Order: sequence, then structure tokens, then C-alpha cells
Amino acid sequence: MGILLGGALALGVCLLFLLGASAAISGGLAGLGLTYQITIVGCVLGGFAGGLLAIGRCGSGLAAGLAVGAVLFLLLLTLGALCFREVSLEGESIGLLCGALCGGAAAGLTGGRPGGRRRKKRGRR
Repeated sequence: MGILLGGALALGVCLLFLLGASAAISGGLAGLGLTYQITIVGCVLGGFAGGLLAIGRCGSGLAAGLAVGAVLFLLLLTLGALCFREVSLEGESIGLLCGALCGGAAAGLTGGRPGGRRRKKRGRR
């Protein structure tokens, strides 16, 4: 359940980042030629945020982060299929997959417990 919640959070963060980026492009702050790179950055940020949530709930580190990245990519693919007539897995989709997986993996590497569960040391009384 934590992985699905992480995937949903990842999608929300990604869409919010892309909304802000589209406002920046409309306002002239960013160039139109950067849309693909901005989309990949959104996938990385979303995968990272969702991965941190999933690791907090599941506690399994890298595996949970990668799973959240995969769920994010599948959600993006599903939304693309619902909104557009043609969806291809060639070219730009591979970049989105790599971005989502890298964001989840980064969360898994930074958000996991470094030594597993640690026991509290008891002091002498």
C-alpha cells in the first residue's frame, strides 16, 4: 500500500512541478526548447518525493524507491494513453522511465536506514 501511495504522491508532485514550469514557459522565464528536460526533472522530483514516502511506510530502501519510480512511469503512461490517441514507448518515453527510476532510486539510497534497525543502548544504573 505504501508503494501505491508513494506513486500517487509522485504523480502529484510531478504534475505540480510541471504546472509551475508551464507557467514559467508561458511567462517567458524558460525557453520552449527545454520542455523535454523539464519533464524529466519533474519525473525525478516526483519519484524522489514518492520514494521517500514509500520508504517511510515500508522501510525497504532501494526496492521501494525503484517500485515507486515504476508506478510513477505506469501512471504517466496511463494518463498519456487516456489523453492522447497515440502513445509510443520509443524515444522520449525511455527518458521519462529513467527519470522516474532515478528519482526513486535516489530516495532509496538517501532515505533508507544506514544500518537497519538499531537497538537502543542501555546505560548502567
